[in-house]
Amino acid sequence: MVLRLFLLFTLIPVIELWLLIKIGSFMGPFAAIALVIGTGIAGASLAKIQGLQTVLKIRECMDQGIMPTEELIDALMILIAGIVLVTPGLLTDFAGILLLIPASRARIKAWARDAFNRRIDNGNIRIHRNF
Repeated sequence: MVLRLFLLFTLIPVIELWLLIKIGSFMGPFAAIALVIGTGIAGASLAKIQGLQTVLKIRECMDQGIMPTEELIDALMILIAGIVLVTPGLLTDFAGILLLIPASRARIKAWARDAFNRRIDNGNIRIHRNF
């Protein structure tokens, strides 16, 4: 786990720097910086819109007496997207925006659910119920 976190916190910034250098050499440094700022602004406004819509869906479910499980997962993914969007760089901005688009978020959610179920089936995750 420590090795994965180490790689995460070292490889992603290196890849981001490499990508910015490549884009900067192609488009120019100011255009590359403007692109990063533009994707950050677009992502932040999309996060605000998606976050408010999700809060309204959660409130609607609660008013109907329904547990908002899918909406809470969406809210968590939107929060993660917001955190990723704060990190400067195009790769992280792209990942954050993907988490904010409902269609791609649904696919990522389905993939995560399948991976979680596989871990349960393999015995890597155990669920204990206390009733």
